[in-house]
Amino acid sequence: MKPSPSPSSRPTGRRPDKDRPDRRGGKAAPDPTRDIAFDIVEGVIVHRRMLDTSLDHSAAARTAEPRDRAAGHRLAATVLRHMGTANEVLSPFLKREPPEPVRVVLLVGVAQLLFLDTPAHAAVATSVALARRRGLVPFAGLVNAVLRRVAAGGAQALDGLDQARLDVPPWLWQSWGRLARPIARALGHEPPLDLTIRPGAEAPPGGEVMPGGSVRFAAGSAKVVDLPGFAEGAFWVQDMAASLPARLLDVKAGERVADLCAAPGGKTAQLAFAGAEVFAIEREGRRIERLRANLARLGLSGVQVIHEDAAQWRPDAPLDAILLDAPCSATGTIRRHPDAMWIKRPRDIATMTEGQDRLLAASRDMLRPGGRVVYAVCSLQPEEGEQRALAAAAMGLVPDPFTPDELAFLPQARTPEGWLRTHPGMLADRGGMDGFFAARFRRA
Repeated sequence: MKPSPSPSSRPTGRRPDKDRPDRRGGKAAPDPTRDIAFDIVEGVIVHRRMLDTSLDHSAAARTAEPRDRAAGHRLAATVLRHMGTANEVLSPFLKREPPEPVRVVLLVGVAQLLFLDTPAHAAVATSVALARRRGLVPFAGLVNAVLRRVAAGGAQALDGLDQARLDVPPWLWQSWGRLARPIARALGHEPPLDLTIRPGAEAPPGGEVMPGGSVRFAAGSAKVVDLPGFAEGAFWVQDMAASLPARLLDVKAGERVADLCAAPGGKTAQLAFAGAEVFAIEREGRRIERLRANLARLGLSGVQVIHEDAAQWRPDAPLDAILLDAPCSATGTIRRHPDAMWIKRPRDIATMTEGQDRLLAASRDMLRPGGRVVYAVCSLQPEEGEQRALAAAAMGLVPDPFTPDELAFLPQARTPEGWLRTHPGMLADRGGMDGFFAARFRRA
């Protein structure tokens, strides 16, 4: 499951002297890329902070150049994608469990050696220097010895390892059933960049048109803000799977539609460009600012953005349609957020489903008779997907299955019940997609 090496996947922003620890025992030279990666990985596995939150907490990141922040983020994400395998590789060389910060240093070193093709001398030396900067001088020799032995084995250290299974926590593997292996294989790779193109606009050159119309660029091949048309609002970033729920709501011009839990705004934009009168509801303050900024770039000034809890908000008149992309465990986006694997716990799912049921009940109450709602989650967990569809039916919402014609461009995503289920292993030869569940209902 080793990803193809590319220049963009290697830590950058390093001067040659940063590769050498201070042999006199003094403080090692700064290395923002690896300091940021250390802060992120430690934040995730020790403090159970999300990756982006850990990045915000990183002192090294606050003063780093953008390229160092990006390289540190990429290195940390590589550690988290392959953490089970990396720990298995380290196991024979550790006679006893090291302190957590030391293990983090070792994981950063292994990720560089085995998954980013960093030259062995650089990966070892920078890891020793990282240990010194983190006040782990007594363990610098251990770091040096262990990583040298890993480097000596090279890629053969991965021979015979079931990387797919090692890199997924057992409870998640079990919950995904027969799909666990194709999902896990896809999680080891950085996801591509997908764009949804505004109606009438030109797609940036060089992308691949995917089923459903999304335009895809290979991972690391394009920076979205540099693509032609970005500033003019010709497109927005949206995984191809994430574009499907709004499409399947099938809104008509003039319909009154609510996008509940609307940030960052991709689905809101789809509804607005279809000609609907859109109410975009978002509870979180920071997310609503991002929602407003994205809609402004796209020129969608007519959307009514409402800062309120969607479970409590009610329209002044019944709605024709609702898109409920509910807060969830987000296990379907682990390719982009590998920290979720190591932060989420089975008990978290039960908490999420309670909120999802409240939002489903609220959606039912907002609709006119015959009005429709698409319930969607970027989750691979059946408790948040298939089981919530059954709960919605028990609330009095009438199932309105997606037809084969509606999903003719991606027939493998249609379940026997007429629901939508995508996962990262779907279209794996073309870059895969996020995991989504969606089901459509009408109010009786």
